[in-house]
Amino acid sequence: MTYILPMLSVLVGYSVALMLRPKSDQGIKLLLAFSGSYLLSITVLEFLPEIYKSGLPHTGLFIMGGILLQIILEFFSKGAEHGHLHLDQEQSQLPWLLLASLSIHAFLEGFPLHDRAHLLQGVVLHKLPVAIILSSFLLGSNISKAKGLLFLVIFGLMTPLGSWVSEWFPQLMQWEAYINAVVVGIFLHISTTILFEASKNHRFNATKMATIIIGFLIAYFT
Repeated sequence: MTYILPMLSVLVGYSVALMLRPKSDQGIKLLLAFSGSYLLSITVLEFLPEIYKSGLPHTGLFIMGGILLQIILEFFSKGAEHGHLHLDQEQSQLPWLLLASLSIHAFLEGFPLHDRAHLLQGVVLHKLPVAIILSSFLLGSNISKAKGLLFLVIFGLMTPLGSWVSEWFPQLMQWEAYINAVVVGIFLHISTTILFEASKNHRFNATKMATIIIGFLIAYFT
């Protein structure tokens, strides 16, 4: 399931965008808020304590490195990882910089997933609204459907690839704690950005607040 679910989440997002062509982003924002709160909860309650228990020297530096890496990646992805995509829809060529930055992010987040079911669920929930947003952009642009689907397939395969590499190359185990600390930083940046940008002018309404609280509670009690 570690290899299937992330890819399936991207394909479901593409199917939703293809069939429904959502005119309003309200539902997507709520899904983003839920996924952000769930991912943040899993990271803080489970993944982060595990990293510190590993005894990794200078853990905080690697976590901060992950945050800085994600900021750099978002310079090229225009914030697509947390639901913001500002690209010219008149273009007919694939946005390769966007694909490269998303692929690096997705590849790294796949490393800790092969033995962490809750974290896998958080990543899958996070990928779904992002895939809907990416698919809506690609379908609304001058990029052909074949190229758009290729873009999403490559993006969808990166997370399973990261899981596969971490599982089948034992020589990387000596770096596992370092990589996981970087991934913690990536998750912290993405999830908190989603929550702070969950509504216009950074103001929470009751529905979004309830959605975020539900995400926290489900992550805590499951």
